[in-house]
Amino acid sequence: MATQSSKPASEESRSGDDVPNPVWFKPIMFGLMLVGLAWIIVYYVSQGTLPVRALGDWNIMVGFGILFVGFLMTTRWR
Repeated sequence: MATQSSKPASEESRSGDDVPNPVWFKPIMFGLMLVGLAWIIVYYVSQGTLPVRALGDWNIMVGFGILFVGFLMTTRWR
């Protein structure tokens, strides 16, 4: 007679690494990457007058910063 485990397969406990991401995670991740890319494109197309004129060339860093946060989120995607 074979012994069965006390836990069914559907009720296995999950450690912190195995827990899936919340529903909002993927749209925010891709959204940040797209917003960062759009920020950089708008800066180049408007020849530096948009999105924030006072930042000047720092608009590129802002765009890459937003894009980088989205990229960092990909390392936590399950």
